[in-house]
Amino acid sequence: MAGPYLERLRALKSQKRVVETPSKPSKPSFEGFEGAQSRGFSDFPGRYGRTMATLEARCPDLIPVARWQLAVEDARRFLVQWGDKADALGWTARDLFGLQAPPVKRHPSYSRLSRYDETGLIWLLQGREVVALAEATAAIQSSTGAITIYRRHNQPALGPPGDSLDDLA
Repeated sequence: MAGPYLERLRALKSQKRVVETPSKPSKPSFEGFEGAQSRGFSDFPGRYGRTMATLEARCPDLIPVARWQLAVEDARRFLVQWGDKADALGWTARDLFGLQAPPVKRHPSYSRLSRYDETGLIWLLQGREVVALAEATAAIQSSTGAITIYRRHNQPALGPPGDSLDDLA
């Protein structure tokens, strides 16, 4: 049985007569999605369409292929369910798909997904579902029902009133 997001994807394809396989990005070195050029056309028109086409076209450098494939599926599901709301709330392509620019000299164990503060929401889903979306946060539910809060502006959550980073000075 196809999920509701797959049904919506099929409907979008039939309405737009979308080419199944987008072309590859024009730049050989891939450093992120926010400025990437892509000649392909994704199933998602609007603000995130070009970014999604770039994501679907090829695996970003220094990202495991399995993790990229999962991110593509997570992105499709997210954009069908939350794309319009994310756009209305001002979420950028970087907020959703961003990746850390790899350093010139990197350790062999370097992971582009290791910096939570520079990783977009889509890369953190890993098959989990977004159950709520607000201007600055997204609630991600695991298979056990636990909720994780993703903070869009990479700000740490503060404790009780008076608990501020400014108090440390």
